[in-house]
Amino acid sequence: MQGTIVKGIGGFYYIKVSEGIVECKARGKFRHNELTPMVGDKVEITIKDGKGVIDKIYPRDNELIRPAVANVTQALVVFALKNPEINEDLLNKFLINCEYNNLKVIVCFNKLDLISEEERNEIVDMIKSAGYEIIFLKAKEGYGIQTVKEKLKGNVTVLCGPSGVGKSTILNTIAGRELMETGEISEKLRRGKHTTRHSELIDIGEGFIVDTPGFSSLDLDFLSKEGLEHCFPEFGDYIGCCKFTGCLHFKEPGCAVKEAVTDGTINNKRYEFYIKTLEEIMSRRNKQW
Repeated sequence: MQGTIVKGIGGFYYIKVSEGIVECKARGKFRHNELTPMVGDKVEITIKDGKGVIDKIYPRDNELIRPAVANVTQALVVFALKNPEINEDLLNKFLINCEYNNLKVIVCFNKLDLISEEERNEIVDMIKSAGYEIIFLKAKEGYGIQTVKEKLKGNVTVLCGPSGVGKSTILNTIAGRELMETGEISEKLRRGKHTTRHSELIDIGEGFIVDTPGFSSLDLDFLSKEGLEHCFPEFGDYIGCCKFTGCLHFKEPGCAVKEAVTDGTINNKRYEFYIKTLEEIMSRRNKQW
């Protein structure tokens, strides 16, 4: 019997099959092979004497580390336009992480009613210039939720973003029931008290969605200086067009990416973040040596 792992707690795995949910344990061979079942895994199970056992884990299309979830097809990156204020570096880190994992990205800007169109133009222009789709939300009022639902059909979607931006409200509204405690906003920091405690694949009828813990920072230690350019989709048309092979688009002459920044084709703030990240990667590598 085939199914999908939707939750794992304390060595037990809950498998979504056509008949419903089956509680299973994994065979010892997975532990011996250092293979741990993950939420999102496609598996083969058997049921004997009322007990389910995972016999096989099918090859994964991808594997995220934080959260630990497999076979994700897209990411819904949620940020509030205000309360809390947008941290552009953190937003760019989320986007880099998604690109590294080859996920389609949809950026959702929540709390649309708290900021004027003029105030939001700069951040919106930056994200649009990179080619990302944007959905504006007023999650508490349900504004934009139907558009999000349409994007979730047929996908396994990871819902990510910092605390306090309305992820739990969005998730509960999409699912039509209280799945995650929304938490109150601290008046001092105006940041959500993080309430999500585990990764769970939530069946929304025509797709799955998984919530992730709130982040205050996002580590990019996995990146190499040579691979960073591929995490900026707007660089795509210019990679390989520079004067020098292996150009890092930093201080090299004849760089096609820098020329695109100069003529305004590539957003300058995105390029500045690229350089900042590149310098961090090179600094870290120098310390290792």
